[in-house]
Amino acid sequence: MSYEKVAQAANKVIGTKQTIKALEHEQVKELIVAEDADRHVLDKALEIAGHSGVGIFWVDSMKTLGKACGIDVGAAIVAIKK
Repeated sequence: MSYEKVAQAANKVIGTKQTIKALEHEQVKELIVAEDADRHVLDKALEIAGHSGVGIFWVDSMKTLGKACGIDVGAAIVAIKK
């Protein structure tokens, strides 16, 4: 379900740095996070999302999440913008 949501989202941000920027500017309605991503990399984004009340959805694989985004590499986190 979440992979489909990412693939269909018209306005999304891929990657930790860009996701953090979007969260800081309150532009995110939900996050899709890969369970196999390094938690240390995700900590700041998850913390901001928790304080902001942004929905967080977990998926199994960085590789599949990257594919859903239309990129050839894995993606640890994707933000779907408002």
